[in-house]
Order: sequence, then structure tokens, then C-alpha cells
Amino acid sequence: MQKIRFAFLILVFLSSIIFSQSKQMFADVGDIKLENGEILYNCKLGYRTFGKMNVDKSNIVLFPTWFGGTTGQLINLIGPGKLIDDTKYYVIAVDALGNGVSTSPSNSELQAGVDFPEITIEDMVNAQYLLLTKTFEIDHLFAILGGSMGSMQAFQWIVSYPDFIEKAVPYVCSPRRTTYDQLLMYFQKELILSYKELNASDTLIQKILNISSAIFARSPEYIIENISFNDLPEYLAKFENPAQKKKFTIDNYLCQLEAMRTHNIYKDHDNSVLKTSKLIKTKVFMIVSMTDHLVDPTSSLELADALNAEVLELTNNCGHLAVGCEMEKCSEEIDKFLSGTL
Repeated sequence: MQKIRFAFLILVFLSSIIFSQSKQMFADVGDIKLENGEILYNCKLGYRTFGKMNVDKSNIVLFPTWFGGTTGQLINLIGPGKLIDDTKYYVIAVDALGNGVSTSPSNSELQAGVDFPEITIEDMVNAQYLLLTKTFEIDHLFAILGGSMGSMQAFQWIVSYPDFIEKAVPYVCSPRRTTYDQLLMYFQKELILSYKELNASDTLIQKILNISSAIFARSPEYIIENISFNDLPEYLAKFENPAQKKKFTIDNYLCQLEAMRTHNIYKDHDNSVLKTSKLIKTKVFMIVSMTDHLVDPTSSLELADALNAEVLELTNNCGHLAVGCEMEKCSEEIDKFLSGTL
């Protein structure tokens, strides 16, 4: 009986550790001067931690969120056999500004809605720098991992703070949006603003945005292969009643969309890929999708060539979500890169 009771207590203890590591936490990083000179007041960042930090803090990996994503969603990508193994690394997942968890138009007490200042990817990174150096008292990272808008933050990190991070893994990534990407973002922004002028509900706007994301996030081949003619009515019906997004509102959508639109790691270096690449000290491994219609891989491949960086090119028909279709392969290649065997 005592053995059973002891085993039960151990199980409860371990469960409490896992829960405490993955639960939503917040850090107050204060007022932040933004890239445009404005002030973001009372800035708070959401974060979650996974794994165990080494005594010498040599195994820390930062994992920022994608467009509209939250650290709660990153949980599915953290663990053995996933994108980052928390039995080897201490992972700090951080909610990007504007996602509805960290300070955003939807939750700012002093600058809500249209009063929220315009932020950039660089502003997101500078806020994360304060989180790491002030809250965690960390002055160096082993690695950063990020997909989509998370990759933009990763690229900005290694340019803004070139001595801070040893290794970077941007996936379905972009150091600067291509003109094709910009066209898509212009379409989405104009769509939102036009519908707002017509006094359309956020629910209707979200429905149209969800349809647009479905079109561009996957390749035509994927849609044709996975949605039969007979299944199409059921598939389309899912867009009729989109789930209300309490956190990622339309104002938050515009906030992060504009941050991606202006994203450009070359802007302070004569818009030169070559000049910027010479300033990057971090070892980089990129994962790109060759069928990506949401974040075109061209600019990433250009930078990879300048850096002589390792690149994993995925050629499946899953489009922007290609990594999820080849999780095992991506997990193995990331592990090789981080362990130095790639």
C-alpha cells in the first residue's frame, strides 16, 4: 500500500512539473520605445517554458509564435520526435506582440483598438530581448526556432543581436517578403479596410479571411487531392460559421499583418543581402517549402546562398504547412543541426 501511495505521489509531482512548465505565464517588460518613435505602454509578454535549463544555461532555445499563433498552439510542436526536443533543450515559447495574449490592440488598457501604435517585427524582437535579459537574466541563447512570422522574428534576432544566438532554424521562412507576398498582404489589408468601411461584422470579415487563408496556405494540388467533388459542400460549410476569435481579433490581425508587410532585415544595410549577410554570426539552417504560396521561398534561398547556409527543401504539395506533412523528417534534420551532426 505504501509503495502504491509513493508511486501516486511521484506521479502527482511529475504532473505538477509538466503543468507548471507549460502553463501560460506573463512578464511585465514596461514601456517600450518602438521603431517608429512611439511608446507602447505597460507592455506584457506571454510565455511558456518546457524542459530543464542547464546549470550553465547552454541549452536554451527561443520559440516565437507565428501569425495569429499562441504559445498554447506551440505545445504540439515541442517534445521528443517533434520540432524541438524538450528533454534536451530548455524551450522558452513566447507570444508575439499583437497576438491577443501579449500586449495587443484587443487587450491594451491604455492603447486599445485604433489607438494601438504600429509595431514591427523588430519591436517584437526588442520586447523579447527585454524578457530574456530582465525576467530570465539570460544574455545568450543556444538557438532560436520559428515558423512563418516566427521565422521573421528569428531572422530579425540574428541581425539585431548578432552575438546573442548560436544557431537559428527559420522554417517556411522569409527575411524579407517577396513582391508576391506583398501583393497578398495588400489584398488582405484592403479587404479588411473595405469591409470595415461597409460596416461589415468582424465575423463576416473573419470568414472571408479564413477562405483566403485556405486558398493560399495549401497548394492547388493538395486541395484537389484531399477534397473530393462530393466533399466540397461540407468543406465550404465550415466557412459559414467561423469560430469567434476572442484573442486574435480583426484589429490584432491588422497589427501583425502590418508588421509582416514592413518586415525587412536588410533595411538598415542599404537593402543589401550581401552586406547584411556579412553581419550575421549565427549559424543558420532553413526549412523551405517549394510549394509555398503564402510565404514564397525565393528570398530565403537568396539569403541562404549568401550565408552558405544549410537548407532543407520540402517538395510535398502541402504548401505553407509542408513541415507538418513531414514532421519526422524535419524533426530529425533539426536535431542533427542543433547537435552539430548535419
